[in-house]
Amino acid sequence: MNNDIEHGRLGQSFDDFLAEQGARESTTETAIKRVIAFQLAAAMAVERISKAELARRLETSRSQVDRLLDPDNDGVTLGALSRAAHAVGRSLRLELS
Repeated sequence: MNNDIEHGRLGQSFDDFLAEQGARESTTETAIKRVIAFQLAAAMAVERISKAELARRLETSRSQVDRLLDPDNDGVTLGALSRAAHAVGRSLRLELS
């Protein structure tokens, strides 16, 4: 039995696979939204900010905050994410690559 590990490419990258399937853009958008929702929830925990308190700071309802923090809700605007970030003492930073 040969225990040597062969280094190199085994096949296409996952990014290439998603592009081939026509799902790269939507998958990337979903991943970004999930990361931002996770980061907002983490910042809330660090700052000990409840959903009700965040809603008060944003002058909105608790159900709107639930939608904002829902990683599967892709209907959240950049403006809403930016306001939420500021409400927890953070800023939203976007960049093109």
